[in-house]
Amino acid sequence: MERRAIIMVIDSMGCGAMDDCKDFGDSEKCNTLKNVCEFNSGLNVPNLEKLGLGNLGDYKGISKVDNPIGNCAILIEKSKGKDTTTGHWEIAGLVSPQPFATYPQGFPSELIQKFIKKTNCGGILANIPASGTVIIEKLNEEHHNTKFPIIYTSADSVFQIALDTDLIPLETLYKWCEIARKLLDDGGYNVARVIARPYKIIDGKPTRISKDRRDYSMVPKHTYLNDLKDSGAKVIGIGKIEDIFSKSGITHAIHTGSNKQGLDLTLKAVKNDLDLENIAYEKGKNYTKNTLIFTNLVDTDMLYGHRNDAKGYGRAIEEIDTYIEPIINSMSENDLLIITADHGCDPTVEGTDHTREKVPCVIYSKSLPLCQNMGEILGFDYIANVLKDWFLV
Repeated sequence: MERRAIIMVIDSMGCGAMDDCKDFGDSEKCNTLKNVCEFNSGLNVPNLEKLGLGNLGDYKGISKVDNPIGNCAILIEKSKGKDTTTGHWEIAGLVSPQPFATYPQGFPSELIQKFIKKTNCGGILANIPASGTVIIEKLNEEHHNTKFPIIYTSADSVFQIALDTDLIPLETLYKWCEIARKLLDDGGYNVARVIARPYKIIDGKPTRISKDRRDYSMVPKHTYLNDLKDSGAKVIGIGKIEDIFSKSGITHAIHTGSNKQGLDLTLKAVKNDLDLENIAYEKGKNYTKNTLIFTNLVDTDMLYGHRNDAKGYGRAIEEIDTYIEPIINSMSENDLLIITADHGCDPTVEGTDHTREKVPCVIYSKSLPLCQNMGEILGFDYIANVLKDWFLV
């Protein structure tokens, strides 16, 4: 019997501070979903409401319903982190008890000197924790004068490289990221991601080009995605899923430039209208009929959470909601839908970094006999366990 599952990760849509949030420099007031709802005087998300999202807390504009069509829970992260990589890996069954390294004083000089030598870039700018949009605007003129890449980090474990691709080719940026990834791995720096941050000058302003962003993650140890792939199933990564898992456990992948594109592709995949052969790693390979469609919707985090734009964050959630009904209508009884998040990034609290939060989890299938609020569950890896039961792999 063919079985499919769809995971949609609304990037950073946390739903309440974890008990140890202060250890991560976060306020107990952080609650991305609740605070975004409050800021916008309520959200118009009728489909998430029907699924039971409102039953998980007091979210302005998202009513509690007596007979939700989905099962819902709040998941508490086991891993020691509040970043994309840690959250997604745990969703896929890999718990990270040790946090990735962060560099609040910038990266060590020996690493930077090796990077300059290996890339032959001549030098670098910044090497400090910073907001990407701010540091790019501040250093753009110097970048143009020197042609040195802008390197920065954040409260997360990231080595970010920004440059104007009208000045230095995009392919060069990707190559430099690959070099940085190898240097970090070989040197034991334990950095979760190297991120390519290409930008262009548009209407006189440095503007990041989302569709050309790439993440170069550490290769995870074995996850449930590997089990699925090894069983012959298709594992389709939409958005930055391919990057988060360094292709490990993925059979097909396609990058996206916006949530809308990711949602359109997810709907196409559910309808079996996606050109899988064109995005397959191994052309012509035969797979079992089991399929996991794994989508990351990054705009909530990248465009709105980090930029303290609670208005835009609310609009993004509402846009996602409009796709839920057509996705559900395209599902069979052998399809399972899971909507969740990977961490928080509350745009209403001080700072621009991720926030250490619990996440909502809504599960729907036409074949599920019971719809209920399951309360708090320890571990994002609950999702991997649900998938194991669903696929029996």
